[in-house]
Amino acid sequence: MSLAVIVSMMTSIVFGQTALFNGVDLAGWEIFGTEKWYVENGDLVCESGPDAEYGYLGTTGDYTDFVLTLEFKQEADGNSGVFIRSDIEGVKISGWQVEVAPPGNNTGGIYESYGRGWLIKPDAKKDAVLKEGEWNTMRIKAKGDKVTSWLNGKKMVRIKDDKIGEASGMIALQIHSGGGIKVRWRNLMVKQL
Repeated sequence: MSLAVIVSMMTSIVFGQTALFNGVDLAGWEIFGTEKWYVENGDLVCESGPDAEYGYLGTTGDYTDFVLTLEFKQEADGNSGVFIRSDIEGVKISGWQVEVAPPGNNTGGIYESYGRGWLIKPDAKKDAVLKEGEWNTMRIKAKGDKVTSWLNGKKMVRIKDDKIGEASGMIALQIHSGGGIKVRWRNLMVKQL
């Protein structure tokens, strides 16, 4: 077990957070689709597979009101996302994605899959907060009908939405279709509210 994982676990005890990823294996998660999900050097890695289709890694438990913090690093393309209060059948996901994407593609915005599409995008000036090819910290707070996202300490969006407020479901990481994508994740911590 890496020092970073041990520190994360100790931090969780102090701040009432739970580690969603143990830095060793995919315990507590389920793979949807044929894209690659694996652990390397204590990081959770998603990578396009031979089918170059959508893929998801979802929690085995549901989360309704919570604060989720995580770190991500886009190594190739980087088109991904974090789904909240979501359900999945095969590789068709229903829920809300907090976008993780290359520069100029609304990282931190909220997109509703198989529904209304973009609900809110961050101001284009906030795009400079994204550190391409480096570790970034994302925080997502979902409480009732309100969702707020932060990237590297900067508030990206806040939305109040009745449909989101009525939902509960898994947290899921996405890998976008198209191929050539690789993203690393670490320090995935959730605090239920």
